[in-house]
Amino acid sequence: MLSYFEPTLKNLKLGKKFTILLLIVFALGVIFSGVALATALNRNAQNEITSKALMLIGTMNSVRHYTNTQVKPELTDKLQTEFLPQVVPAYSAREVFESLRTDKAFSDFFYKEATLNPTNLRDRADDFETGIVNRFISETNLKELRGFRSLPGGDFFYIARPLTVSDSSCLECHSTPDVAPKSMIERYGTANGFGWKLNQIIAAQIISVPANSVFKSIRQSFLLIMGIVAGIFAAAILMVNFWLKRYVIRPLNRMAQVVEAVSMGDTDADFERASNDEVGILAEAFTRMKTSLAMAMKMLDKRSGRRSIDSSQ
Repeated sequence: MLSYFEPTLKNLKLGKKFTILLLIVFALGVIFSGVALATALNRNAQNEITSKALMLIGTMNSVRHYTNTQVKPELTDKLQTEFLPQVVPAYSAREVFESLRTDKAFSDFFYKEATLNPTNLRDRADDFETGIVNRFISETNLKELRGFRSLPGGDFFYIARPLTVSDSSCLECHSTPDVAPKSMIERYGTANGFGWKLNQIIAAQIISVPANSVFKSIRQSFLLIMGIVAGIFAAAILMVNFWLKRYVIRPLNRMAQVVEAVSMGDTDADFERASNDEVGILAEAFTRMKTSLAMAMKMLDKRSGRRSIDSSQ
């Protein structure tokens, strides 16, 4: 690859070669730092949303526990004549979450207890959610899943955790139709929501948020940081070019002019040593070379003069 550009590079001056090199370094630096930064910001945004989601899931579990242990026992007798959705933990959790969504900080979050065999068909898992629940069932050590999924409304980032029948009181409504409250049977029928067993994974608690919300903060942070990085790289290129022209290219050009003058016979032309670096050492070496050359020319002139005198005698 380099050999392809080598003929062109040979015809360029040193300053342009360094500028091209610095631009290549700048481009590669921006690309690699951009990729690394985007990856880090994406992971950080997902972790931040996951942290909020897990807090919400913990809150919903507390609501479920409160409903199951304190609300439902108080209304058990009334359930025989009238079904009250407020005694259903899933219903309470959903209602509390919808109320929580009125807060701007949580307005983009959505909650669902995606169930394989729900009493209320509103909670039935779709094909994607069914895959999540089945994976929790088959991999009992798996406690959390997260990722992206596509819906008609756009892409969503989701966090899911398994939901287990951990309280035997749940089986009063979901074991068999004959022990379930009559008011519940009248409302939902006997086709769904039965056959549950203790410690069985029957659903997944899923909290999702539009991917747009995830990437919005990423884009803002990315543009800000990449702007700073690009500015630093640009400033570095300008500084290196300035330093190169002042301390390398200009002294070399002056030396080239002096060498040209000396080659034309101007022995008074002087190599100026303005620094103690390699360029200064080179100027000093040229000065010694000029002195040696002048001495050699004088010796040559003396010998030529003597020969002329000897030949005339």
